[in-house]
Amino acid sequence: MRHINPVSAVFILLSLLGLLLSGMRPTFVLNELIIRFIRDGVMVLALIIPINAGMGLNFAIVVGAMCAQVGLVLAVDLQLTGFSGLLFISVIGIALSLALGALIGLILNRVKGREMITTIIIGFLATSIYQLIFMVGYGTIIHPHNQEMMLSRGIGIRNMIDLQGFRNILDNLWLMRLGEIEIPLFMIMLVLLFAGVMHYITGTRLGRQFRIVGISERKAEIVGINTNLVRIKAIILSTLIACCGHIIYIQNIGMLNVYTAHLNSDIFSCAAILAGGATMFRARISNALIGVLLFHSLFIVSPQAGQNVFGNPALGEYFRSFVAYGTIAFALILHRQATSSEGVE
Repeated sequence: MRHINPVSAVFILLSLLGLLLSGMRPTFVLNELIIRFIRDGVMVLALIIPINAGMGLNFAIVVGAMCAQVGLVLAVDLQLTGFSGLLFISVIGIALSLALGALIGLILNRVKGREMITTIIIGFLATSIYQLIFMVGYGTIIHPHNQEMMLSRGIGIRNMIDLQGFRNILDNLWLMRLGEIEIPLFMIMLVLLFAGVMHYITGTRLGRQFRIVGISERKAEIVGINTNLVRIKAIILSTLIACCGHIIYIQNIGMLNVYTAHLNSDIFSCAAILAGGATMFRARISNALIGVLLFHSLFIVSPQAGQNVFGNPALGEYFRSFVAYGTIAFALILHRQATSSEGVE
């Protein structure tokens, strides 16, 4: 009999307890879960390949999110809307994510064994450069076409940009209602399509190379695999999928917070896949999809539970951050224990 992952078990118990304490209607929780599943499902899937390639949690998926935001800002600047604008965003985001993914892969090949901490630093550095470009570069070096998106002084982009031309452009395709429950069939199928692509990749020769490199780079080199190239491909794919996932996320939100929309996308995605039962050694598609549901079910009920129990919904908000970071810390402790026991053996 297969054992339940301890992290998943904790999330199941906390979610059930939070649901009872919050008093929320199950239909409301289900609607919110569906929305969050389509918002974050693809972003969490972006973590699978680097984990299986032995590189751990790729916190640099936040770079893929920034690539998507660059495309969105340029589309708004050029006043592109609709599906043509969405295609423009995708082309810009994918091109940037391919180039930056390759660069990140090259960097990680220089710091083998320290990939996770390196991707965290890369995320911070990329955020600083990104914010500098749009706070200072736009209006000085880069000349805008759409003055409405600029600050009154003419330098820097406003914090919030209305994405009216892209809001729910995909969500409203094949929207089905069952009583009080709204089911965006197209978006659910899109997330499952990405999951299917991931399943296909894992079954290819490249997917097998990811697993072999993740098990042992020395053995992979013996059988003739270029481990450095395989690791670069893993990060490129991860960054690319994260970019696509963030495009889906922002069109669902309908507003772009230019400077902070990408923040915590890495932390929450890593926590979600760990909640689904993934480890530092192995991740499956089911871990990503189940993890999104478990992680966000707790996110949905915790503020109201905090309000009902303590009279303060902010406690639920603090608890959500605690859970996100605590999940990653718990998984790292388990990872350390596992590697230590392997060393003893």
